Amino acid sequence: MIQGLRTAMYPTPDLARGKAWYSSVLERQPYFDEPYYVGFSVGGFELGLVPDGEPGSAGTQVFWGVADATAAVQKLVTLGAKIHEDVKDVGGGIKVASVWDPFGNLFGVIENPHFKREEVQ
Repeated sequence: MIQGLRTAMYPTPDLARGKAWYSSVLERQPYFDEPYYVGFSVGGFELGLVPDGEPGSAGTQVFWGVADATAAVQKLVTLGAKIHEDVKDVGGGIKVASVWDPFGNLFGVIENPHFKREEVQ
């Protein structure tokens, strides 16, 4: 079910400023750039910026790649997880969801047809 670690998302209320800053830090432009999400492909993983949330509140959220977000959430719930945010399409065919594991940890999944894992040199 789990394909591997995919995405770390940072809340960035000023998306334009965040995009410029992370483009400088990462020395690359985003591969996905929309008003609702900016994604950078970095060493086989993704750094994502989202315009909602307050920096320093919930902090970074990590998402594990899956082929089917709905099926993944159903399996996680069957295994004892509780839904935090049910599957939602966040645009561009990207679906995300998160659950609380039985130990109180937030566990996110992402179905992202745009993300192609680059080979690490």
